[in-house]
Amino acid sequence: MDKSKQPFHKSKRSFRRRLPPIGSGDRIDYRNMSLISRFISEQGKILSRRVNRLTLKQQRLITIAIKQARILSLLPFLNNEKQFERAESIPRNTGFRTRNK
Repeated sequence: MDKSKQPFHKSKRSFRRRLPPIGSGDRIDYRNMSLISRFISEQGKILSRRVNRLTLKQQRLITIAIKQARILSLLPFLNNEKQFERAESIPRNTGFRTRNK
């Protein structure tokens, strides 16, 4: 049989199962900073469940742990690496007009 007359077959791709991000031995706790820091973005936001590939229960526990760590100041609320800097101070008007006599 000629190759041009063969029916088209999809190639079988092997799908690799991703390992869950939280192992069975990991405790979801506000003190476990190495675990918590994996689920926070560069800006300091909590990543979504789709991005984290967590179950609903695990995402809730991670969110609670992150919030507790922030309250106890183990984590910052915002990650301000780029601070807003002014080259020179600009005088601001208070909105009142002054009369020249």
